[in-house]
Amino acid sequence: MSLASKSVGRRERNKQEKLDRITAAARELFSTHGVDEVTTQQIADRADIGTGTLFLYAKTKGELLLLVQNSSYVDALVRGRAAAADIPEVLDAVMAIVRPVVECNRTQIDNGRTYLREMIFGDPEEPHHRDALALTGQTEEAIVAILRRDESVGEPEAAAQAHIISAIMFVSMAATVNIGSTVDDLLQDIRRQAEVLLSPKKSTPVR
Repeated sequence: MSLASKSVGRRERNKQEKLDRITAAARELFSTHGVDEVTTQQIADRADIGTGTLFLYAKTKGELLLLVQNSSYVDALVRGRAAAADIPEVLDAVMAIVRPVVECNRTQIDNGRTYLREMIFGDPEEPHHRDALALTGQTEEAIVAILRRDESVGEPEAAAQAHIISAIMFVSMAATVNIGSTVDDLLQDIRRQAEVLLSPKKSTPVR
């Protein structure tokens, strides 16, 4: 390996180590105090870096929250896919995907709702915002794969249904009226709506 390659490898490791420290610091502070009560200076101090360095990784506190929540979302989606793989019934398998995502989002309710707001209204040019949107797409892809277990469901129909289920999930988590709802409350509400969507349509005889 050339000296140049070793240097590049060392730089990448250093960048990843700093990113890991920033993520850990932001997660701890956001979890303890809530995102609104934490400053970027506090996160930089906890991560043992300068604020200028911090802004190389995330330009705003909203982007820092996206960074933290995205990493948790990735883990939630992995757990959901693994659980769904062993569940034969379609609706139950879909809810196996949904459950860990909801649990992840509701770990700290205000932070979870702020995350959803940043996902919708944040700058799509920022990398952590793009990652959040990509995770939404991956969630829908996981649901599509479950819906396509039924050979009578085509790709366009499955994609449309998955998009609606995803929207139901995010609206349920973000809605102000649901602030006091438990994870199980939200899951029951999402399941009821998904069940209506996925139920076979019965034709009404013409008279």
